[in-house]
Amino acid sequence: MSSQVIRIATRASPLALAQARIVAEALRRRHGLAERDLELVRITTSGDAARHRRLSEIGGKGLFTKEIEEALVSGDADLAVHSMKDMETRLPDGLAVAALAEREDPRDVLVSVTGARTLAALPAGAVLGTSSLRRAALVRSLRPDIAIVPLRGNVETRLGKVAKGGIDATLLARAGLNRLGLEPANASPLDIDEVLPAVAQGAIGIEIRADDRRVRELVEPLDHRATRLAVTAERALLATLDGSCTTPIAALATLDDGAIRLRALIARPDGSTVHRVDICGPESDAAALGRSAGAQLLARACPGFFDM
Repeated sequence: MSSQVIRIATRASPLALAQARIVAEALRRRHGLAERDLELVRITTSGDAARHRRLSEIGGKGLFTKEIEEALVSGDADLAVHSMKDMETRLPDGLAVAALAEREDPRDVLVSVTGARTLAALPAGAVLGTSSLRRAALVRSLRPDIAIVPLRGNVETRLGKVAKGGIDATLLARAGLNRLGLEPANASPLDIDEVLPAVAQGAIGIEIRADDRRVRELVEPLDHRATRLAVTAERALLATLDGSCTTPIAALATLDDGAIRLRALIARPDGSTVHRVDICGPESDAAALGRSAGAQLLARACPGFFDM
């Protein structure tokens, strides 16, 4: 092993740092590294800097990865840790996702003032805060009486907004709460048949320079096969739909006895129409399964389906 310090690029939010530390700890355990062998490089991304605007208005999910990937390309970092749901389906030239850590619980969690366990249990006319077009569309499809208001910020900020009564409820990723060690008393995971997760929600990706053999050999042992297959199917669907933060798309792939089940949907932003697919195929066809599901959904979407 080289004695060169391994620089891990990450966003500076509490959740991003928690995820970077998970990867750093896994590298230490796998390769017998000391803490001094690993350095976290905190990077403020464009998405972090524009905290008070909808991502769909300022460029989408790539805003959370652009500066981090620039640090990789320039050599200012050796690897990067991302939430896979924040990553574009096409990576910059010369970069690759060399490993996916084992996925956390992919479900969304409802956090409400009343402690409601389902969307149906929220009071009539409740105010729900979210800046996710997917979450907003699905809430509107199930409860058109609920008022949706924009809500960005880190997990703690959004929890605080509910606790202070600024809104009646919000939706958060169970994975983020788990990784931060947070267990709000008024939080309830939602059934995926009610609210399907974002593509790759709960998965951590480790991105490297594609030609960096030293770093690739370090991180590839951390790759979790089942997570990679599931995320491959989901991201192939997203790529087929040409999806981003500007389109309400959801998907979850699960593995069972050599087969992949892929549930996916597209929704009109106002929640008035939701198209769903639920298909299965062999693990070896993960990407093809995603493309097939995406093509089926595209065939059902009329021109302008995603227009606001």
